Amino acid sequence: MLVERTVAGDQRAYGLLVLKYQRRIQRLIGRMVRDVDLVEDIAQETFVRAYRALHQFRGDAQFYTWLYRIAVNTAKKFLLELKQTPAAFDNFSGNDDGDETSWRKDEPMTDEGPESILAAKEIAAVVNAAIEALPVDLRQAVVLREIEGLTYEEIAAAMNCPVGTVRSRIFRAREAISVRVRPLLDKQTGKRW
Repeated sequence: MLVERTVAGDQRAYGLLVLKYQRRIQRLIGRMVRDVDLVEDIAQETFVRAYRALHQFRGDAQFYTWLYRIAVNTAKKFLLELKQTPAAFDNFSGNDDGDETSWRKDEPMTDEGPESILAAKEIAAVVNAAIEALPVDLRQAVVLREIEGLTYEEIAAAMNCPVGTVRSRIFRAREAISVRVRPLLDKQTGKRW
């Protein structure tokens, strides 16, 4: 409805779309770009590009999936211009109070003792490093599935590839992450992770 209102000329409706998706887009970009200072610029450029192309949105996919694709392409363009390589994510966190996907570095992850908290932080660091080491296509697929919570069909639309390819990429990404995390988990005898 907001998309239709925006196409009809209601600028306020687009402002509501920006408010609705701004944090998610910033988190997504933050996972791709090492320079946190660029996140805001890339997000703004994403919304400008989306506004200009909004008349092309057909509604075949969810609006976020369409917007995600624009954000990824915009971030890639920025990175190519800056000759940087994408990163997985560096614990990027906006001010997402109440958002189940937000995480702050100083926030305890369990109610257990210091050893458990330290182990959880070590595992998180290994997972982040494993995700960062993945090829871009595997990293994007697993981040969209495990962090953004998109369905396989939505990921296929966003990445412009068949669902089978998405499943394969997510499987390979999970396996690569597991290989790096398993030795750390094996050291944690008697713990259930």
